[in-house]
Amino acid sequence: MKFFQEQIRLTPYPRGFHLITDDVLRAVPNIKDIKIGNLQVFIKHTSASLTINENADYTVRTDFESHFNKMVPENAPYYEHTYEGSDDMPAHIKASLLGASVQIPITNGKPNLGIWQGIYLCEHRNYGGARNLVVTIFGE
Repeated sequence: MKFFQEQIRLTPYPRGFHLITDDVLRAVPNIKDIKIGNLQVFIKHTSASLTINENADYTVRTDFESHFNKMVPENAPYYEHTYEGSDDMPAHIKASLLGASVQIPITNGKPNLGIWQGIYLCEHRNYGGARNLVVTIFGE
């Protein structure tokens, strides 16, 4: 079994949902050496998250942002953790709802995603800055 791991730093993205599939795959060119295995992507932050969803129509990403902002609003009167800004506590909640990692099967040297699937960086802060990912591939 082969294992490869890389850490990458994404350039800062504005608040919202962003396709990062190509960034992730550029980090692990050795994926071509894996006939059957797994690709795992982990984000090392508590106010941004990862998910897999539609990669063709950008309005899916804008609708995600709109819905999450209604579902987890800023300035809720019961938030106690407020000293990092009004977007911080909602960002932590959104990140926990979506999660810090995604896992994708590798088949014949490629991620075995559906035709319309891509990896999203879900940036929940107004100014989150550069985000760090750990990309791991393993298999035979």
